[in-house]
Amino acid sequence: MTGFPPPRLTRLIDIVFPGDTNHHGTLFGGIGLAQMDKVAFIAAARHAPVDFVTASCERIDFDAPAHLGDIVELTGRVTRVGGRSLGVEVELIAEAPLSGARRRCGAGVFNMVAVGDGLERMGGRLPPLSPLVQPAVEEDLRMVEMVFPEKTSHYGSLYGGNALAAMGKAAFVAATRRCRKAVVMASSRRVDFEHQIQTGEVVELVPRITGTGRTSMTVEVELCAENLHSGERRTCGRGLFVMVAVDAGHRPTSILPTAA
Repeated sequence: MTGFPPPRLTRLIDIVFPGDTNHHGTLFGGIGLAQMDKVAFIAAARHAPVDFVTASCERIDFDAPAHLGDIVELTGRVTRVGGRSLGVEVELIAEAPLSGARRRCGAGVFNMVAVGDGLERMGGRLPPLSPLVQPAVEEDLRMVEMVFPEKTSHYGSLYGGNALAAMGKAAFVAATRRCRKAVVMASSRRVDFEHQIQTGEVVELVPRITGTGRTSMTVEVELCAENLHSGERRTCGRGLFVMVAVDAGHRPTSILPTAA
């Protein structure tokens, strides 16, 4: 079967906030499982434009905790394809925001099954597995998220406040990785929304550092939507965010390394 692009690694990046933690101050296992399942679903739907449900999980092992404030990065890739089911391998990595130290926190395989009549329209079988595409050079940071009903407005599209929160989170991750210091949002210079994003679509955020000062960084965040059934992608918004590095007293501090 032809006509399907080679698979790409699906990456979801988030931050461990207090509402995501257990009483030990680490990422609650149920939250981690939900995020892993979400990545598996997106990876499966990007492989074939049909509806998928989770049939089972194969041995989900948690090797190390993700702590409050950590950046968590989940990656998913399709590793097995059958007639109407496929397996997605998902890995969970935690990253200390100030040191950049990364540790593998968990991994597992999610078995996804195609449902509905979409598979019949494709000839009754899922497209075969293709080699994973690896970029020749390092790409921009790309963060994906699903639009579920609780994130939508009464119009059935992504609520603007949730879109702004996602863009702000992307700006935070990009700025933190650039300077490896505590950063806060100082301002949002301009945000424009061009198109609605509907329930069930994937949101992809691409943050890029476009300017730096002594204590601040300007981050441009592009907001895109992807229809998992048609594969259509469109730019839906763009914004500029100013992030400032701060010290322990919450005062602006230089983003440059301190001279020895």
